[in-house]
Amino acid sequence: MEECQALGLTKSIGVSNFSCKKLETILSTAKIPPAVNQVEMNPMWQQKKLRKFCDEKGILIESYSPLGAKGTLWGTNRVMECELLKEIAQAKGKSLAQVCLRWAHEQGVCVLVKSFNKERMKQNLDIFDWKLSAEESCKISQLPQCKGFPAGEFVSDDGPYKSLEELWDGEI
Repeated sequence: MEECQALGLTKSIGVSNFSCKKLETILSTAKIPPAVNQVEMNPMWQQKKLRKFCDEKGILIESYSPLGAKGTLWGTNRVMECELLKEIAQAKGKSLAQVCLRWAHEQGVCVLVKSFNKERMKQNLDIFDWKLSAEESCKISQLPQCKGFPAGEFVSDDGPYKSLEELWDGEI
């Protein structure tokens, strides 16, 4: 990828689902550090350690599944069914999705959203003229954390990762 960038074939290099340990490994040998690390991140899987590490290294976090990816093979209903997020949304006169997207924006990450519904696309953009209160942010920061997609399919006695702990370098 570094050669591709040197040849002008790509503007930036990014990685996906890299833990702090995997990023340390790549940073120890890379001439060009990754510009972005795309990871699952939402109020129910906040990735605090990884966000801090990436911030210190100048790597942007790009959040996929900011709403938990309800209804997908890798997703969970936990985000969209979270009572605290519902309460905040109702108090603000916003949708739960808007609260989640605003929260991610306030964390300083790039958010990757997916919708084919024009009304929801408009709602997704209506997160910039209001803020979460300090109390609301504090409550969200205390939500129980659980990765939506542990990726057990990538664990095998015959493969490079023998356990989820090994796959995620203890960050699950």
